[in-house]
Amino acid sequence: MAEHDTTYSPLPDLDDETLLNLICHHDESALSSLYERYARLLYSIALRITDDRNAAEEVLQDVFYSVWQRASTFRPTAGSVSSWLSGIARNRAIDEVRSRWHRAREWEVTLEHLPDLGGAVERGLEQFATLRADIRQALGNLPSLQRQAIELAYYGGLSSTEIAAHLDEPVGTVKGRIRLGMEKLRQALSSFMEGEEEALSR
Repeated sequence: MAEHDTTYSPLPDLDDETLLNLICHHDESALSSLYERYARLLYSIALRITDDRNAAEEVLQDVFYSVWQRASTFRPTAGSVSSWLSGIARNRAIDEVRSRWHRAREWEVTLEHLPDLGGAVERGLEQFATLRADIRQALGNLPSLQRQAIELAYYGGLSSTEIAAHLDEPVGTVKGRIRLGMEKLRQALSSFMEGEEEALSR
């Protein structure tokens, strides 16, 4: 990935998906424009998770290196570009924290005496996969503005105030969209949750 400097002119008038398409063809101006558009948001996500400015900066660079290499893997049906980028940043930041934790643990104690939770995890994977698919489908059916606000809150871990600042919208408007969207999600997922509660009561 090329360095971000004034050599490449941003393309501010193009939408996110067009920029990704250009990045697929190694257009560095498109990458620079996407960086300018989302660097602050993604850095804040990484900093919130890692609580370390240097680590957050490394995560940010890693995200855009990944975008440069894998822009073609984006699928519009799975969500917006902003939620895709936020998800990458969140996963990279969590990996960094886990790596840091494991490095620290290596100096303290071995983990061989911890209970094996593999069986419990495997038993929950199928139900988790079903719930995740249901959530994605329900999100896809929401109005775009409500979906965008919820994605930034869920995948990005942002507060209503931070989302409002990112979208340049009033906080009350953002809270209203999230409230309405969450109500629709609850209704869409009610059948699944009822089934889970019935299974747990047996």
